[in-house]
Amino acid sequence: MNRPVIAVSSCLLGEPVRFNGGHSRDRFLTGLLAPFVEWMPICPEMELGLGAPRDTLRLENEAAGPRLKVRRTRVDLTDRMAALAERRAAVLDVDGYVFKARSPTCGIHGVALYPVDGPPIDRRHRGLFADAILRAHPLLPVEDEGRLNDALLRESFVERVFAHARLRELLAGDWRPRDLVAFHSRHKMQILAHDPAGYRQAGRIVAGAGRGAREELARAYADAFRGSLAKRATPGRTVNVLHHCLGMLTLDKARRDDLLAVIDSYRAGLVPLSVPATLLRHHARGQDAGYVRDQSYFAPYPDTLRLRNHVPA
Repeated sequence: MNRPVIAVSSCLLGEPVRFNGGHSRDRFLTGLLAPFVEWMPICPEMELGLGAPRDTLRLENEAAGPRLKVRRTRVDLTDRMAALAERRAAVLDVDGYVFKARSPTCGIHGVALYPVDGPPIDRRHRGLFADAILRAHPLLPVEDEGRLNDALLRESFVERVFAHARLRELLAGDWRPRDLVAFHSRHKMQILAHDPAGYRQAGRIVAGAGRGAREELARAYADAFRGSLAKRATPGRTVNVLHHCLGMLTLDKARRDDLLAVIDSYRAGLVPLSVPATLLRHHARGQDAGYVRDQSYFAPYPDTLRLRNHVPA
C-alpha cells in the first residue's frame, strides 16, 4: 500500500516549536499512524522567523476582518502570514493535513477572535494560515489533533488519506484508461458507502475513458472521487454496501442468514463495522470471489490500525 504524505503541524510530532518552547506531541500520530505515512512537518510561525519561545499571537477583530497580531507588542503579522500561506498552498502536494487545534494560525475549528481589550467575542474562526490552505485545497482531508480523538472522525480521516494516496500514485504514473477503469472497479463499494450520487457520477466519467483528453479525464475523475469520499459514510449507506457485497457471494441459507444477522447487529449499533466486514472478506476469499475480495472497502488502510472497532452511535 502506498504511503500517504500528510502535512502536519510540527509541534504535534514533538518538535519544540510552540510559543513556550515546548511541543504538543500526539500519541496517535507519532505512535500508531507514523509507521504507515510520510510526514511533512510545517510550522508557519517558525517559517516566518518568530522563533521559539516567542510572544503569543491571537486573532483580533477589526472592521476589515480578523488580523493576526502579537499579543504583547501589537505587531501585525497578517500580511506576512497570508503571503506565506499563499506560497505554501500553491505547492502543497499531500494526501492530508493535521492541524494544531485552536491555534490562531493553524486551527480549523473554534479559534478565538479577540477585541483590542477583553475576553474573546466569539470562537468560530479558523487560523489565518489554515484558512488559506483549506480555501486553496477544499477537498483535502484535514483534521486537528483534538478531533482525531473521536473514533469516527479518526477512521474517516485515515480512510480518505489512504484513498487520496492511491489515486495520487495512479495518476502520477504512466496510466492508461484501462488502469483508471480498474482503479474505479476496486473502489466502487468504498465510494458507494460515502456518496451514492458521486458513485454514479464517477461511473459515468469512467465509462467515457478513452475518449477525450487524458488530463481532462484525470481531473474530472479525481474531483468526483475526492468529492465523494469527502461525504460522511453513514450507517445506512454502509449497510447498503454490505448487502450489496453479500448479494455477490454464493452462500448456503444458514451462512447467509448468519451474515444478515450480523449486518443487522451493526445497523442496531451492537457490533462494530469490523465484524460484518471481516466475515464478508473471509467468505469472498474462501470462494475466490475476486470482485468482492479485492474491494478497497475491505482494506482501506493497514489492518493493524484497527480503526473500525468502534460501535456506531
